[in-house]
Amino acid sequence: METNRKSESNFLVQGSILAIASILSKVIGLIYRIPLTAIIGDVGNDYYGAAMEVYSILLLISSYSLPLAVSKLVSTRLAKGQRKNAYRIFKGALVFAAISGAIAGLIVYFGAGAITELLKTPQSIFALQVLAPTLFVVAILGVVRGFFQGRGTMMPSAISQLIEQIVNAVVSIWAAYMLYSYGSRVGAVLGNANHPGEAYGAAGGTIGTGVGALFALAFVLFVFIIYRPIYKRQMKRDGLTSKKESYSQVFKVLVLTVIPVLLSTTIYNISSIIDQGIFKNIANMQEYEAVTVSTMWGVFSGKYKTLINVPIALASALAASSVPSIATAFAAKDLSLVKRKIHSAIRYIMVIAFPCAVGMAVLSGPIIELLYSAGSGAGEEANRLAANLLIVGAVSIVFYSLSTLSNAILQGISRMKTPVTNAVVALLLHIGVLLLLMLAFDWNIYAVVIANTFFALVMCLFNGIAIYRYLHYRQEVFKTFVIPAAASALMGVAVYGVYSGLHLLAGSNALATVVSICVGVAVYGVFLLLFKGLDAEALKSFPGGRFLVKIARKLHLLK
Repeated sequence: METNRKSESNFLVQGSILAIASILSKVIGLIYRIPLTAIIGDVGNDYYGAAMEVYSILLLISSYSLPLAVSKLVSTRLAKGQRKNAYRIFKGALVFAAISGAIAGLIVYFGAGAITELLKTPQSIFALQVLAPTLFVVAILGVVRGFFQGRGTMMPSAISQLIEQIVNAVVSIWAAYMLYSYGSRVGAVLGNANHPGEAYGAAGGTIGTGVGALFALAFVLFVFIIYRPIYKRQMKRDGLTSKKESYSQVFKVLVLTVIPVLLSTTIYNISSIIDQGIFKNIANMQEYEAVTVSTMWGVFSGKYKTLINVPIALASALAASSVPSIATAFAAKDLSLVKRKIHSAIRYIMVIAFPCAVGMAVLSGPIIELLYSAGSGAGEEANRLAANLLIVGAVSIVFYSLSTLSNAILQGISRMKTPVTNAVVALLLHIGVLLLLMLAFDWNIYAVVIANTFFALVMCLFNGIAIYRYLHYRQEVFKTFVIPAAASALMGVAVYGVYSGLHLLAGSNALATVVSICVGVAVYGVFLLLFKGLDAEALKSFPGGRFLVKIARKLHLLK
């Protein structure tokens, strides 16, 4: 029992390490998008966002599924004491990644023109072509990260994420500024016919993505080279009964594991590029001006999605740590441990997701004003749109967090096809809702936000039903959902009151926003503990948990 408790605690600790790195990476990403947006504008954000959407889909197809698949296969073999087979999985995956990454890179480079024309954003061709080599680099990077995650250590992945994002931020801003200046000079000669400044600036922004990935790869390879002699000594202790897998078997099991993960993650994430195609084509048909369409999509991808993705990164990180942990317990046929891990992971995510959703909705305007000072005119109107989108779509933080984690849970218990089926049905329903809202109600970009939220909700419901069917597991409702939701609602009232009062007295949006966020964190924590949403053991699994427990006990919020 003690071993199981340590295992549960360790997987949450490792998940927390990766989650903290993911959150920091997203925060860095959010911060650097502020000067990037100031340089290239909302139209440039449209070009940048269009290129990144296509890149993301090709990244999913070529390499995104590899870390998850490698970590799952490595962890299950290590659980059986098969270190040599785990290492063969790693080497086979490197070959697989090199081939798939190279093919994806070539498709992006030579097909960029046709792809951007299809998305009605031909000016994003430069940004997309710049991203082509990055697909190869990230494929290799993903395999090395997956190997370490399969061994139960998230530190190399966490540090490499931070390195990647810091380098990305610095290079992106510098390159965007330089290329935007160059493009503007070209535009002055050509009459700014096709926004060359924004197009070249967006390409500069994507240069940072590739350079950041290259630095991250150099770091994880450095760690692996140091670690390799230790692992080779461990492989010598493999039992004599451990049957060596041939490379044909390795490739077969990789393909059989990668394809379901690939399909589910691709379908799960392809909705964005489908949304872009549907939105822009219907908006053009409804005779919106081209610059208005670009601005709306630029606000959606550059401001709304950037902010929404910060808390969702926590779910993605915990999902990454959950798969090898749950897969190991499932391989050992310890279903009670599997269920405890699922219970802990879902509660952990919901405790974070609810206050993030409420806080994002209540402080949508102040946060946008703080991050994207617009002055007046078109910039102010774009910021107002971004704030409204956050109010409408904030609840999607809860649904996307839960659906991301439940996808990983199903993959961890070897139900690889189920998330694929669920994602296909959810995607079809999502497209139907988007078409209805745009064609029947003319809700333009709001229709995209609502349809995305609906997609995530459907995934939550379908995945929850599947988990119950395969494990006879049903999540406890009151402490997991009701208490965090109630504490978040009370937090929202407090945050709104504090912000309104401070803004009225001091006249400073920055001061009022920062102080109200800090007050919100404290108020939420107090109500969560007063309502007994967390006990001491659960709180210890959070970053700095032992320190939080000491404070809570001094305040008589915990026994």
